[in-house]
Amino acid sequence: MLKNVPALLSPELLKIIMEMGHGDELVIGDGNFPAASCAQRLIRLDGLGVPEILESLLKLFPLDSFEKNAFLMEKVPGDTVETPIWKTYEKIAEAGDPNFKGFSQIERFAFYERAKKAYAIIATSEQSLYANIILKKGVVVS
Repeated sequence: MLKNVPALLSPELLKIIMEMGHGDELVIGDGNFPAASCAQRLIRLDGLGVPEILESLLKLFPLDSFEKNAFLMEKVPGDTVETPIWKTYEKIAEAGDPNFKGFSQIERFAFYERAKKAYAIIATSEQSLYANIILKKGVVVS
């Protein structure tokens, strides 16, 4: 056990985020996201939702300060599903990292292609639709 590390961040996930370098991307996928078929490295956090993972990650994971650093999967045109979870994400990200400058949206299939190039994908049990996030890692400044 370690002090001050959120308990839901598994040893495997901690290792992965430590390996990541500046500009590498991390996907947090909802329960419907094809994580296993897209991932170069797959971390399963079954039973957890995206908000609690995002909040815990941002305690350790610096967002890029030079480029856009946070992305959501855009809703399919014509889909009328509500996405209240996006407001939750914004509140968490604003409180979690001063480099957060808002979410950019990526078209669904472009999101999948970008996810395939990501350093790792976290598979969750999040039930909200369009609840997928990509985070771009920044640097730690001492």
